[in-house]
Parts: sequence; C-alpha cells; structure tokens
Amino acid sequence: MTALGPEAIVALLPHRYPFLLVDRILEVVRHKYAIGLKNVTLNEPFFQGHFPAYRVMPGVLVIEAMAQVGGILVYYSANEDTTRGKLPLFTGIDRCKFRRQVVPGDQLRLHVEVQRRRGALWRLRGRAFVEDALAAEAELQAFLADMPGEGALLP
Repeated sequence: MTALGPEAIVALLPHRYPFLLVDRILEVVRHKYAIGLKNVTLNEPFFQGHFPAYRVMPGVLVIEAMAQVGGILVYYSANEDTTRGKLPLFTGIDRCKFRRQVVPGDQLRLHVEVQRRRGALWRLRGRAFVEDALAAEAELQAFLADMPGEGALLP
C-alpha cells in the first residue's frame, strides 16, 4: 500500500492545471485499487460558467477525476517497461450514475478498483463519495497508448 502526494501525481499523469483533478492518492495497491482525493473549492475555474448562481461541479468532471485516479492505478500496477512512453487514455464509460451533487467545500473521495485487464486494456469500477454519501459511480475503460511524438496529434 502506497500514498502519493502532488509531485508523484504530476510525475505519473499528463494532466496539468486546470485539468488535474486529483490532489492526493491516499492508497494504491497494485492490480487492486486506488483511493484519491479531490478538494472542491469555490475558486475552481469551472464554477465561473457552470451555474454561477448555483455552483455545482459538472458530473463529467467528477467522472474525469475518477478516470485520473484510474490512470494512476494503471500506471502504478503495470511494470515500468510496460508504461514507459505510454499515455493512459480514457476509452469508455458504462453504467454511469450521478447520485448527489458536488458543491464547493466538498471533498471527493475517489475509489477505483480493477475489474479486469487484458493486455493494454483495463476495465475499472469507480465510485466518488462526499463524506459517506455516494455522489457518482461508473465502469471505466482505459487503454495504455503510445505517447505521441513532439507536436503529434493523437489519432
């Protein structure tokens, strides 16, 4: 079991502000699960345009935060030879449900577990909690793709 701080997260994920949606990894167990945190603050850039009179975190960003924790789990689970020069791409979502709104001041606890792996394709189950209340859940699929060269576009 390992915990990861912001520097380790940035070293693993290609995301950067304002799209890095994971503040800390509390636990990661290879091939099993990862638990991450996202502190939702009033100064998040998406709150400027997403219902300024009634601020609520967009559901797709809750799912993206889950997917980023899943990307860390994939990187951490695969051996270094498998992940070198690879980029985890979010390739699918199934059975997504939003159960509770996420608002400024909430802390999202993101639980992602491996359901199965077939080569470079990973199937994950994600759940987002605020305190003990389930806020969202989904089955996610990720693929470790080759990192494009400098200035290249993904297919």
